[in-house]
Amino acid sequence: MFGLPSNPERSTLGENTVYTTELKSMPLPKEKIVIGVYKFRDQTGQYKPAENGNNWSTAVPQGTTTILIKALEDSKWFIPIERENIANLLNERQIIRSTRQEYLKDADKNSQALPPLLYAGILLEGGVISYDSNIMTGGLGARYFGIGASTQYRQDRITIYLRAVSTLNGEILKTVYTSKTILSTSINGSFFRYIDTERLLEAEVGLTQNEPVQLAVTEAIEKAVKGLIVEGIKDKIWGKSVDDVSSYQTVIDEYDREQKDNVNRVIGNKFTGNYRQNFAVFVNVEAQKIKDDYVNPKMNIGGKIGFKYFMSPSFNLEFNSNIFTLENENIVKRTFFVPEVNIEYLLFPKYKFTPYIYGGAGVMYSEIKPQYKGQFGGGFEYIIAKNVGLRASSQYDLGFKDKWEGLINGQRKDQALRFALGLNFYIGNK
Repeated sequence: MFGLPSNPERSTLGENTVYTTELKSMPLPKEKIVIGVYKFRDQTGQYKPAENGNNWSTAVPQGTTTILIKALEDSKWFIPIERENIANLLNERQIIRSTRQEYLKDADKNSQALPPLLYAGILLEGGVISYDSNIMTGGLGARYFGIGASTQYRQDRITIYLRAVSTLNGEILKTVYTSKTILSTSINGSFFRYIDTERLLEAEVGLTQNEPVQLAVTEAIEKAVKGLIVEGIKDKIWGKSVDDVSSYQTVIDEYDREQKDNVNRVIGNKFTGNYRQNFAVFVNVEAQKIKDDYVNPKMNIGGKIGFKYFMSPSFNLEFNSNIFTLENENIVKRTFFVPEVNIEYLLFPKYKFTPYIYGGAGVMYSEIKPQYKGQFGGGFEYIIAKNVGLRASSQYDLGFKDKWEGLINGQRKDQALRFALGLNFYIGNK
Protein backbone atom coordinates (compact mmCIF):
# COMPACT_ATOMS: atom_id res chain seq x y z
CA MET A 1 0.00 0.00 0.00
CA PHE A 2 2.89 2.36 0.76
CA GLY A 3 5.24 0.98 -1.89
CA LEU A 4 7.10 -1.06 0.70
CA PRO A 5 10.22 -2.72 -0.77
CA SER A 6 9.88 -6.49 -0.81
CA ASN A 7 12.82 -7.46 -3.05
CA PRO A 8 16.45 -6.31 -3.28
CA GLU A 9 16.89 -3.48 -5.79
CA ARG A 10 19.51 -3.30 -8.51
CA SER A 11 22.08 -0.52 -8.49
CA THR A 12 21.04 2.54 -10.45
CA LEU A 13 22.52 5.78 -11.69
CA GLY A 14 22.45 8.61 -9.18
CA GLU A 15 19.32 10.74 -8.96
CA ASN A 16 19.21 14.17 -10.55
CA THR A 17 18.01 17.26 -8.73
CA VAL A 18 16.03 20.11 -10.22
CA TYR A 19 19.23 22.13 -10.55
CA THR A 20 21.06 19.34 -12.40
CA THR A 21 18.72 19.90 -15.33
CA GLU A 22 19.02 23.69 -15.02
CA LEU A 23 22.82 23.52 -15.04
CA LYS A 24 22.88 21.29 -18.11
CA SER A 25 20.54 23.64 -19.96
CA MET A 26 22.53 26.82 -19.22
CA PRO A 27 23.61 28.86 -22.28
CA LEU A 28 27.18 27.86 -23.13
CA PRO A 29 30.20 30.19 -22.87
CA LYS A 30 32.39 31.13 -25.81
CA GLU A 31 35.17 29.03 -24.28
CA LYS A 32 35.36 26.96 -21.11
CA ILE A 33 37.12 28.24 -18.01
CA VAL A 34 39.89 26.18 -16.39
CA ILE A 35 39.11 26.02 -12.70
CA GLY A 36 40.67 24.32 -9.70
CA VAL A 37 39.19 23.02 -6.45
CA TYR A 38 41.66 22.04 -3.73
CA LYS A 39 39.09 21.31 -1.06
CA PHE A 40 35.42 21.95 -0.53
CA ARG A 41 34.71 20.18 2.71
CA ASP A 42 32.34 19.86 5.61
CA GLN A 43 33.31 22.66 8.01
CA THR A 44 30.49 22.09 10.49
CA GLY A 45 31.92 19.29 12.63
CA GLN A 46 28.32 18.20 13.12
CA TYR A 47 27.47 14.60 13.98
CA LYS A 48 24.20 12.86 13.27
CA PRO A 49 21.73 13.29 16.12
CA ALA A 50 21.13 10.10 18.09
CA GLU A 51 18.21 9.35 20.37
CA ASN A 52 20.19 6.83 22.43
CA GLY A 53 23.92 6.99 23.08
CA ASN A 54 26.51 8.62 20.86
CA ASN A 55 26.61 8.64 17.08
CA TRP A 56 30.02 9.34 15.59
CA SER A 57 28.80 9.44 11.99
CA THR A 58 29.01 12.89 10.46
CA ALA A 59 25.78 14.65 9.54
CA VAL A 60 27.21 15.94 6.24
CA PRO A 61 28.79 13.74 3.53
CA GLN A 62 32.56 14.09 3.39
CA GLY A 63 32.82 13.94 -0.40
CA THR A 64 31.53 17.43 -1.11
CA THR A 65 34.57 18.29 -3.27
CA THR A 66 33.58 15.50 -5.66
CA ILE A 67 29.98 16.75 -5.72
CA LEU A 68 31.18 20.26 -6.60
CA ILE A 69 33.41 18.97 -9.42
CA LYS A 70 30.47 17.00 -10.85
CA ALA A 71 28.33 20.15 -10.78
CA LEU A 72 31.07 22.10 -12.58
CA GLU A 73 31.20 19.40 -15.27
CA ASP A 74 27.42 19.36 -15.70
CA SER A 75 27.34 23.11 -16.27
CA LYS A 76 29.67 22.79 -19.30
CA TRP A 77 31.14 26.15 -18.31
CA PHE A 78 34.30 24.89 -16.68
CA ILE A 79 37.22 22.53 -17.15
CA PRO A 80 37.86 21.21 -13.62
CA ILE A 81 41.46 20.14 -13.00
CA GLU A 82 42.69 17.70 -10.36
CA ARG A 83 43.89 19.50 -7.26
CA GLU A 84 42.35 17.64 -4.32
CA ASN A 85 44.78 14.72 -4.77
CA ILE A 86 47.49 16.55 -6.69
CA ALA A 87 50.22 14.56 -4.90
CA ASN A 88 48.93 11.32 -6.44
CA LEU A 89 48.93 12.90 -9.88
CA LEU A 90 52.49 14.21 -9.54
CA ASN A 91 53.75 10.88 -8.24
CA GLU A 92 52.22 9.04 -11.18
CA ARG A 93 53.79 11.47 -13.67
CA GLN A 94 57.14 10.94 -11.98
CA ILE A 95 56.75 7.16 -12.34
CA ILE A 96 56.03 7.61 -16.05
CA ARG A 97 59.17 9.73 -16.53
CA SER A 98 61.35 7.27 -14.61
CA THR A 99 60.02 4.29 -16.56
CA ARG A 100 60.57 5.96 -19.91
CA GLN A 101 64.09 7.02 -19.03
CA GLU A 102 65.00 3.49 -17.95
CA TYR A 103 63.39 1.41 -20.70
CA LEU A 104 63.34 3.81 -23.65
CA LYS A 105 66.94 5.05 -23.59
CA ASP A 106 67.40 4.77 -27.31
CA ALA A 107 64.01 6.23 -28.25
CA ASP A 108 63.42 9.72 -29.45
CA LYS A 109 63.76 12.06 -26.51
CA ASN A 110 60.78 14.08 -27.68
CA SER A 111 58.52 11.09 -27.19
CA GLN A 112 59.50 10.96 -23.52
CA ALA A 113 58.23 14.45 -22.67
CA LEU A 114 54.91 14.64 -20.89
CA PRO A 115 52.56 17.45 -21.81
CA PRO A 116 52.41 20.22 -19.19
CA LEU A 117 49.70 20.26 -16.56
CA LEU A 118 46.87 22.70 -16.95
CA TYR A 119 46.87 25.55 -14.46
CA ALA A 120 43.78 27.30 -13.19
CA GLY A 121 42.98 30.96 -13.61
CA ILE A 122 40.37 30.69 -10.88
CA LEU A 123 40.20 28.65 -7.70
CA LEU A 124 36.97 27.72 -5.92
CA GLU A 125 36.97 27.75 -2.13
CA GLY A 126 34.36 27.42 0.60
CA GLY A 127 32.40 24.53 2.01
CA VAL A 128 29.39 23.42 4.02
CA ILE A 129 29.54 25.92 6.87
CA SER A 130 26.52 24.91 8.96
CA TYR A 131 24.13 22.06 9.66
CA ASP A 132 21.19 23.11 11.85
CA SER A 133 19.03 20.36 13.30
CA ASN A 134 15.34 20.66 14.09
CA ILE A 135 14.87 24.21 12.85
CA MET A 136 11.19 23.35 12.51
CA THR A 137 9.23 20.43 13.98
CA GLY A 138 5.56 19.64 14.31
CA GLY A 139 2.83 17.07 14.14
CA LEU A 140 -0.84 16.31 14.21
CA GLY A 141 -2.80 13.39 15.63
CA ALA A 142 -6.16 12.21 16.88
CA ARG A 143 -7.54 9.15 18.63
CA TYR A 144 -11.14 8.08 19.13
CA PHE A 145 -12.31 4.86 20.76
CA GLY A 146 -8.95 3.21 20.23
CA ILE A 147 -8.63 4.24 16.56
CA GLY A 148 -5.96 6.86 15.92
CA ALA A 149 -3.58 8.35 13.42
CA SER A 150 -0.73 10.82 13.66
CA THR A 151 1.85 12.54 11.52
CA GLN A 152 5.11 14.24 12.42
CA TYR A 153 7.71 16.22 10.52
CA ARG A 154 11.17 17.65 11.15
CA GLN A 155 13.30 20.03 9.11
CA ASP A 156 17.08 20.36 9.24
CA ARG A 157 19.06 22.83 7.19
CA ILE A 158 22.48 23.00 5.55
CA THR A 159 24.23 26.18 4.42
CA ILE A 160 26.92 26.45 1.75
CA TYR A 161 29.31 29.26 0.81
CA LEU A 162 31.21 29.18 -2.47
CA ARG A 163 33.77 31.78 -3.56
CA ALA A 164 35.85 32.33 -6.70
CA VAL A 165 39.46 33.48 -6.21
CA SER A 166 41.72 34.86 -8.92
CA THR A 167 45.09 33.09 -9.11
CA LEU A 168 46.56 36.20 -10.76
CA ASN A 169 46.42 38.43 -7.69
CA GLY A 170 44.44 36.53 -5.03
CA GLU A 171 41.37 38.74 -5.38
CA ILE A 172 38.08 37.22 -4.26
CA LEU A 173 35.98 37.75 -7.36
CA LYS A 174 32.58 36.59 -6.13
CA THR A 175 30.97 34.84 -3.16
CA VAL A 176 27.59 33.08 -3.27
CA TYR A 177 25.55 31.60 -0.43
CA THR A 178 22.85 28.95 -0.66
CA SER A 179 20.88 26.85 1.80
CA LYS A 180 18.67 23.78 1.62
CA THR A 181 16.24 22.25 4.08
CA ILE A 182 16.18 18.50 4.76
CA LEU A 183 12.73 17.10 5.46
CA SER A 184 11.84 14.03 7.51
CA THR A 185 8.21 12.91 7.79
CA SER A 186 6.39 10.15 9.60
CA ILE A 187 2.80 8.87 9.27
CA ASN A 188 1.37 6.34 11.71
CA GLY A 189 -2.02 4.73 12.27
CA SER A 190 -3.15 2.37 15.01
CA PHE A 191 -6.19 0.43 16.18
CA PHE A 192 -6.52 -0.75 19.78
CA ARG A 193 -9.80 -2.10 21.08
CA TYR A 194 -11.28 -4.82 23.26
CA ILE A 195 -13.68 -6.86 21.16
CA ASP A 196 -15.02 -8.51 24.31
CA THR A 197 -13.73 -9.14 27.80
CA GLU A 198 -11.20 -11.73 26.65
CA ARG A 199 -10.32 -10.58 23.15
CA LEU A 200 -8.15 -7.65 22.17
CA LEU A 201 -7.61 -6.39 18.61
CA GLU A 202 -4.52 -4.33 17.94
CA ALA A 203 -3.10 -3.17 14.60
CA GLU A 204 -0.48 -0.64 13.47
CA VAL A 205 0.71 0.81 10.19
CA GLY A 206 3.29 3.48 9.54
CA LEU A 207 5.64 5.09 7.07
CA THR A 208 8.74 7.21 7.68
CA GLN A 209 10.60 9.05 4.94
CA ASN A 210 13.87 10.98 5.28
CA GLU A 211 15.22 13.21 2.55
CA PRO A 212 18.78 12.04 1.72
CA VAL A 213 21.40 14.48 3.00
CA GLN A 214 23.59 13.77 -0.03
CA LEU A 215 20.87 14.93 -2.42
CA ALA A 216 20.26 18.04 -0.31
CA VAL A 217 23.99 18.88 -0.37
CA THR A 218 24.12 18.22 -4.12
CA GLU A 219 21.16 20.51 -4.77
CA ALA A 220 22.64 23.31 -2.66
CA ILE A 221 26.03 23.02 -4.41
CA GLU A 222 24.45 22.98 -7.88
CA LYS A 223 22.42 26.04 -6.94
CA ALA A 224 25.63 27.76 -5.79
CA VAL A 225 27.40 26.91 -9.07
CA LYS A 226 24.52 28.30 -11.09
CA GLY A 227 24.48 31.45 -8.98
CA LEU A 228 28.24 31.84 -9.41
CA ILE A 229 27.94 31.57 -13.18
CA VAL A 230 25.17 34.18 -13.39
CA GLU A 231 26.87 36.55 -10.94
CA GLY A 232 30.06 36.20 -12.97
CA ILE A 233 28.23 37.08 -16.19
CA LYS A 234 26.69 40.16 -14.57
CA ASP A 235 30.00 41.38 -13.10
CA LYS A 236 32.05 40.39 -16.16
CA ILE A 237 34.57 38.24 -14.30
CA TRP A 238 34.66 35.46 -16.91
CA GLY A 239 36.62 37.56 -19.39
CA LYS A 240 36.67 36.33 -22.99
CA SER A 241 34.40 33.40 -22.17
CA VAL A 242 31.44 35.80 -22.23
CA ASP A 243 31.74 38.33 -25.03
CA ASP A 244 28.05 39.20 -25.38
CA VAL A 245 26.08 39.54 -22.14
CA SER A 246 22.80 40.06 -24.02
CA SER A 247 22.74 36.41 -25.09
CA TYR A 248 22.41 35.45 -21.40
CA GLN A 249 19.75 38.05 -20.57
CA THR A 250 16.99 35.49 -19.96
CA VAL A 251 19.06 33.70 -17.32
CA ILE A 252 20.07 37.02 -15.74
CA ASP A 253 16.47 38.25 -15.55
CA GLU A 254 15.33 35.00 -13.93
CA TYR A 255 18.14 35.24 -11.39
CA ASP A 256 17.32 38.90 -10.63
CA ARG A 257 13.67 38.02 -9.99
CA GLU A 258 14.74 35.32 -7.56
CA GLN A 259 17.10 37.74 -5.82
CA LYS A 260 14.32 40.28 -5.47
CA ASP A 261 11.95 37.70 -3.97
CA ASN A 262 14.70 36.45 -1.68
CA VAL A 263 14.94 39.84 0.06
CA ASN A 264 11.74 39.10 1.99
CA ARG A 265 12.36 35.40 2.60
CA VAL A 266 12.89 34.22 6.17
CA ILE A 267 13.63 30.89 7.87
CA GLY A 268 11.09 28.24 6.92
CA ASN A 269 10.90 29.43 3.29
CA LYS A 270 8.28 32.01 4.23
CA PHE A 271 8.02 35.41 2.59
CA THR A 272 7.24 38.61 4.43
CA GLY A 273 5.81 41.71 2.82
CA ASN A 274 3.69 44.79 3.26
CA TYR A 275 0.43 43.14 2.30
CA ARG A 276 -1.78 45.40 4.42
CA GLN A 277 -2.34 49.15 4.17
CA ASN A 278 -3.15 51.75 6.86
CA PHE A 279 -6.91 51.49 6.29
CA ALA A 280 -9.36 48.73 5.46
CA VAL A 281 -13.06 48.36 4.83
CA PHE A 282 -14.67 44.99 5.31
CA VAL A 283 -17.91 43.12 4.88
CA ASN A 284 -18.94 39.89 6.64
CA VAL A 285 -21.75 37.37 6.39
CA GLU A 286 -22.54 35.92 9.82
CA ALA A 287 -24.38 32.99 11.33
CA GLN A 288 -25.77 33.97 14.75
CA LYS A 289 -27.26 31.98 17.62
CA ILE A 290 -28.55 33.38 20.92
CA LYS A 291 -28.12 31.96 24.44
CA ASP A 292 -30.89 33.68 26.46
CA ASP A 293 -33.63 32.84 28.99
CA TYR A 294 -36.01 31.14 26.55
CA VAL A 295 -35.75 27.65 25.07
CA ASN A 296 -35.25 26.57 21.44
CA PRO A 297 -32.82 29.27 20.25
CA LYS A 298 -32.63 29.44 16.45
CA MET A 299 -29.69 30.30 14.23
CA ASN A 300 -30.08 33.26 11.87
CA ILE A 301 -28.06 34.97 9.17
CA GLY A 302 -26.81 38.52 9.60
CA GLY A 303 -24.24 40.86 8.15
CA LYS A 304 -21.52 43.26 9.20
CA ILE A 305 -19.76 46.17 7.50
CA GLY A 306 -16.99 48.23 8.97
CA PHE A 307 -13.78 50.22 8.82
CA LYS A 308 -10.30 49.58 10.28
CA TYR A 309 -7.49 52.02 11.04
CA PHE A 310 -4.06 50.47 11.61
CA MET A 311 -2.23 52.24 14.40
CA SER A 312 0.72 49.85 13.85
CA PRO A 313 1.27 46.79 11.67
CA SER A 314 -0.16 44.58 14.45
CA PHE A 315 -2.85 46.75 16.07
CA ASN A 316 -5.87 48.36 14.49
CA LEU A 317 -8.96 50.20 15.70
CA GLU A 318 -12.20 48.87 14.19
CA PHE A 319 -15.62 50.51 13.84
CA ASN A 320 -18.47 48.43 12.45
CA SER A 321 -22.24 48.19 12.18
CA ASN A 322 -24.08 44.89 11.96
CA ILE A 323 -27.53 43.36 11.92
CA PHE A 324 -28.14 40.81 14.67
CA THR A 325 -31.31 38.68 14.93
CA LEU A 326 -32.38 37.18 18.26
CA GLU A 327 -34.88 34.33 17.88
CA ASN A 328 -36.35 31.61 20.05
CA GLU A 329 -38.58 29.41 17.93
CA ASN A 330 -42.30 30.28 18.30
CA ILE A 331 -41.53 32.58 21.24
CA VAL A 332 -39.68 35.76 20.32
CA LYS A 333 -37.85 37.22 17.35
CA ARG A 334 -36.14 40.57 17.49
CA THR A 335 -33.68 42.25 15.11
CA PHE A 336 -31.02 44.59 16.46
CA PHE A 337 -28.88 47.23 14.79
CA VAL A 338 -25.50 46.97 16.51
CA PRO A 339 -22.60 49.44 16.21
CA GLU A 340 -19.35 48.08 17.70
CA VAL A 341 -15.86 49.30 18.50
CA ASN A 342 -12.97 46.80 18.69
CA ILE A 343 -9.23 46.67 19.17
CA GLU A 344 -7.72 43.99 16.93
CA TYR A 345 -4.32 42.34 17.10
CA LEU A 346 -2.71 40.50 14.15
CA LEU A 347 -0.12 37.94 15.20
CA PHE A 348 1.86 37.92 11.91
CA PRO A 349 1.11 41.17 10.07
CA LYS A 350 3.99 40.72 7.58
CA TYR A 351 2.68 37.39 6.27
CA LYS A 352 -0.17 36.59 3.91
CA PHE A 353 -1.67 34.21 6.46
CA THR A 354 -2.15 35.36 10.03
CA PRO A 355 -4.34 34.57 13.04
CA TYR A 356 -5.91 37.54 14.82
CA ILE A 357 -7.85 38.28 17.99
CA TYR A 358 -10.00 41.23 18.97
CA GLY A 359 -12.25 42.59 21.68
CA GLY A 360 -14.45 45.59 22.36
CA ALA A 361 -17.94 46.85 23.20
CA GLY A 362 -21.16 47.65 21.37
CA VAL A 363 -24.75 48.87 21.67
CA MET A 364 -27.80 46.87 20.52
CA TYR A 365 -30.66 49.03 19.21
CA SER A 366 -34.22 47.80 18.66
CA GLU A 367 -37.75 48.84 19.56
CA ILE A 368 -36.91 48.41 23.26
CA LYS A 369 -34.33 50.24 25.33
CA PRO A 370 -30.75 50.00 23.97
CA GLN A 371 -28.73 47.10 25.37
CA TYR A 372 -24.99 47.31 26.06
CA LYS A 373 -22.64 44.41 25.54
CA GLY A 374 -19.02 43.37 25.23
CA GLN A 375 -17.54 41.07 22.62
CA PHE A 376 -14.34 39.20 21.87
CA GLY A 377 -13.33 36.88 19.09
CA GLY A 378 -10.67 35.73 16.71
CA GLY A 379 -10.01 34.08 13.40
CA PHE A 380 -7.71 33.83 10.42
CA GLU A 381 -6.97 36.05 7.46
CA TYR A 382 -5.32 35.14 4.16
CA ILE A 383 -4.37 37.67 1.46
CA ILE A 384 -5.91 36.15 -1.67
CA ALA A 385 -5.14 39.05 -4.02
CA LYS A 386 -3.51 42.45 -3.96
CA ASN A 387 -5.11 44.42 -1.09
CA VAL A 388 -7.82 41.77 -0.57
CA GLY A 389 -7.95 39.49 2.46
CA LEU A 390 -10.28 36.54 3.06
CA ARG A 391 -11.37 36.18 6.70
CA ALA A 392 -13.00 33.47 8.79
CA SER A 393 -13.80 34.25 12.41
CA SER A 394 -15.99 33.58 15.43
CA GLN A 395 -17.27 36.07 18.00
CA TYR A 396 -18.73 35.73 21.47
CA ASP A 397 -21.14 38.44 22.70
CA LEU A 398 -21.86 38.92 26.40
CA GLY A 399 -24.61 41.27 27.57
CA PHE A 400 -24.06 43.64 30.47
CA LYS A 401 -27.70 43.00 31.50
CA ASP A 402 -30.04 40.03 31.17
CA LYS A 403 -32.86 41.47 29.06
CA TRP A 404 -32.07 41.25 25.35
CA GLU A 405 -35.37 39.44 24.79
CA GLY A 406 -37.22 41.46 27.47
CA LEU A 407 -37.08 38.74 30.15
CA ILE A 408 -34.87 38.69 33.26
CA ASN A 409 -34.47 35.17 34.61
CA GLY A 410 -31.60 33.57 36.54
CA GLN A 411 -28.06 34.78 37.09
CA ARG A 412 -26.64 34.30 33.60
CA LYS A 413 -26.51 37.30 31.29
CA ASP A 414 -27.76 36.94 27.71
CA GLN A 415 -25.07 35.76 25.31
CA ALA A 416 -24.60 35.01 21.62
CA LEU A 417 -22.20 33.11 19.39
CA ARG A 418 -21.40 34.18 15.84
CA PHE A 419 -19.46 32.67 12.96
CA ALA A 420 -18.42 34.92 10.09
CA LEU A 421 -16.90 34.77 6.63
CA GLY A 422 -15.88 38.00 4.95
CA LEU A 423 -13.50 40.11 2.89
CA ASN A 424 -11.11 42.90 3.89
CA PHE A 425 -10.30 45.57 1.28
CA TYR A 426 -7.12 47.49 2.12
CA ILE A 427 -6.67 51.11 1.05
CA GLY A 428 -4.18 53.89 1.75
CA ASN A 429 -0.43 53.71 2.20
CA LYS A 430 1.51 50.66 3.32
